[in-house]
Amino acid sequence: MAGRPILEVENLELGYGSLKVVFGVSLHVDEGELVGLVGGNGSGKSTILRAISGMIAPWSGRIVFDGEEISAVRPHHMAEKGLAHVPMGRQLFPNMTVEDNLMLGAYLPRARAERDRNLKRVYDLFPDLVAFANAKAAQLSGGQQQMVAIARALMLGPKMLIMDEPSIGLSPLLVKEVMAAIRRVAETGLPILLVEQNVKQVLNVSHRVYVLENGRLVLDGPSAELQGHPMIRKAYLGL
Repeated sequence: MAGRPILEVENLELGYGSLKVVFGVSLHVDEGELVGLVGGNGSGKSTILRAISGMIAPWSGRIVFDGEEISAVRPHHMAEKGLAHVPMGRQLFPNMTVEDNLMLGAYLPRARAERDRNLKRVYDLFPDLVAFANAKAAQLSGGQQQMVAIARALMLGPKMLIMDEPSIGLSPLLVKEVMAAIRRVAETGLPILLVEQNVKQVLNVSHRVYVLENGRLVLDGPSAELQGHPMIRKAYLGL
């Protein structure tokens, strides 16, 4: 059951140099929600995540996290405030073990104090990783590596998770496995903003979805309702 907003984005405008790529986007994620932000390549999805996590500054608009405006907060301070960002492409250290990669997620003092408890928690959520704890990350499949990236973010003990294209480069079978893992994380009550091109899978796991095209929101609503929406069926589901 959703609660108060944990993330609020209001009239956000973003760009690079003189090129504006996001136009007046507003969205929110409530406590306990898994919310999808979907759209094609170049629609502005990842740019919005970069702004939320403090990597780029908004041209205008507001970003509020856990009741505090964070529009000008830098990435390391966002981590301290409890926002964990799972980047596109996983970005693991391939020659380090799985467990060492996970431990890197507990780098803040608050997280270090809870490291053992959080490690048990992520192994409970991702039991397939237990057998690979001492294997190098490069030895894992793409799907397993994505689970390590998610688990590493959880080692922070975050208030919220934002995820950028976790299905990219994976086979359809592995996409299903990763999405099932994301659903398990959401079922713990941790709010998640999930950026994806794979609209069908996001509709299956999320509570609500925002659809972005050319930097503008064109549709949003409960996932169960949007599955039958004519635009979604035609443009994204091929029906």
